[in-house]
Formats: sequence, structure tokens, C-alpha cells
Amino acid sequence: MNDEQINKSTAPLLTHLIELRTRLLYCLAFFMVMFGAGYYFSADIYHFLQQPLLEQFGEGSERRMIYTGLQEAFFTYLKLAFFTALFFSVPLILIQVWRFLAPGMYQHERKGFLPLFIMTPVLFITGAALAFYVVMPMAWQFFMSFETAGGNEAIRVELEAKVSEYLSLVIKLILAFGLSFELPVFLLILAKTGMVTAETLRHYRRHAIVLIFLVAAFITPPDLISQIALGTPIVLLYEVSVYLVAMTERRAQAAQEAAEI
Repeated sequence: MNDEQINKSTAPLLTHLIELRTRLLYCLAFFMVMFGAGYYFSADIYHFLQQPLLEQFGEGSERRMIYTGLQEAFFTYLKLAFFTALFFSVPLILIQVWRFLAPGMYQHERKGFLPLFIMTPVLFITGAALAFYVVMPMAWQFFMSFETAGGNEAIRVELEAKVSEYLSLVIKLILAFGLSFELPVFLLILAKTGMVTAETLRHYRRHAIVLIFLVAAFITPPDLISQIALGTPIVLLYEVSVYLVAMTERRAQAAQEAAEI
């Protein structure tokens, strides 16, 4: 191979690397902007995340949240700003990934993977919404049921949540539900690469159900409500994934038979 051939072969690689760097810089710049905006509105965002707990306290409650370290509230707001920036940057990152990969795909590959890129943020937001609007109110009600009024012979037990611990628990639940709802996308990608089939998913259905509830018990707070609330929809999504994988296989087989004719 002479120098001219080497230059021709390396030119497309350099072009792709420059394009990748440009797209990464776009994502980083957008993330930094969203991080700054997230920190500026961090108090308002935190107030929004407090709503499930405020509902349990009741209207007119004088309950409070505390922080026990001088730097705790500051780092909590930084963490909240990072989470906010990541939450809003993921759709842009997925778009940039798609625009980078799409030119190198065949038309049928683009048609197959485009719905997966669209489904990813939709499923994540659906899982996060389920965690925030359904699971958290039930879980907070369960945890606050351990408060006691006290009296002459007992000390009053009352919740005074720490700002950092509350945010960590909220983020953990949102991420757990959001990422778990990506199961159909994950299984469809495995199916498209030939690593799993619909028959395989059906065969290991019982094992998958057990594993789903074990993971739900591990990543959620130690209450039965959260575990069931996460495990049940994931099992349903697993069944939906089996159907989608089977449908994809039928379409691929039909296309192959049509091409052979």
C-alpha cells in the first residue's frame, strides 16, 4: 500500500473523528448550560421534588427539613443541578448519536433502530413519572406511618428529613424506574444483533420474573409497595418485549422470503 492509498483510507476516519468531536462538544456545551440553569433554579426544582412529601405532611403543616453539615445544602443543590442537566441532556445526546450513526446504516437498519431511539426517552420519562406521581406518595405514606404522637410515658417520634438524604432517595427512585423501563429497548437491541430470540425469552420467562423482583427489591427502598410497583410494570414490559421481538422476527423472515422469490 503506497502513501496515496494510506492517505485515502485515513481521510474518512479523520472526518468521522472530527464529526464525533463536534457532536460531543455540542452535548457538553448543552450540558453545561443546563447545569447552570439547574443550579440557578435548584431551589424551585427541589420544592417541586418535595411535593409528594408535602402532601403527606398536609396543608398548613409547619414541618421542616434539615441539613446537619455546613456544606450539605450546597452540595445537594450541585447534585440536583447535575441530575437536572443529565435529565434534559439525554434526548440531545441520543439525537447526536443517531445522527452520527445513521449515515453508516442501510435503509432497513435505520428504519429498525429509529423507533428504538424514539422509545428510549419516552420510556424513561414514563418510568420516572410513575415513580414520582404514584410510587413516592405511597412509599412516603408507609414510612411516615412509623411516627408516634408520644405522651406521658413515650417520647414523640417525628420525621425531620435531611435535604441530602431526601434528594438521594428521590433520584434513586427516578433512575431505578426510568432505567428499568428501558427493558424493551435493551431486549430489542439484543434481538436485532441475534443474541436473543422470542423463543429464548419465552423459555426463560419464569427466571426473568424472579430476577426482575430480586432487582426491584435491591434498587428500591425496603418496602413492599415500591418493590411491587416497580416489579409489576417491568414484568408487563417483558411480555411486551417478547411480542415485539416475535413481530420483528416475523417481519425479517417475511422480508427474506420475499427477497428469495
